[in-house]
Amino acid sequence: MLHEKLMSYRESKKMAKDLSKDGTRWPRGYGYLTDQMKRAMASVVLNQAEGNARRSRTERRRFFEIARASVAEVSACVDLMEVFGLPGAERSGTARGRKIWDCPGQKDLGLPGAERSESYKSRLQTISKLLWGLIR
Repeated sequence: MLHEKLMSYRESKKMAKDLSKDGTRWPRGYGYLTDQMKRAMASVVLNQAEGNARRSRTERRRFFEIARASVAEVSACVDLMEVFGLPGAERSGTARGRKIWDCPGQKDLGLPGAERSESYKSRLQTISKLLWGLIR
């Protein structure tokens, strides 16, 4: 399928997997946020697939715009992860009070293994930029 060739689609799928894993570690009472985040991330992935299957440029753009808006919704969920101190929040974009993507040598922050990966916020920003390139 053509959508599988989109870098934004592949990155979105990876992000959905990672966020889903973190959501399973959350304590009881945050299921609503897990569900919302999964629905928003599913919207990002599915709208890219459907948009890329459309023939007219206008229709394609509309689906990519919806996917990009869903990226913003996921970003807000990641913000709430941090506010609530949920597992996975260490990858939300801040570490020891500093933004990870603003730190030189982010690998040297002393974070445990998985947390050294690129922050959720910077990954979402990358996906958003890739979608913007498809919209223009």
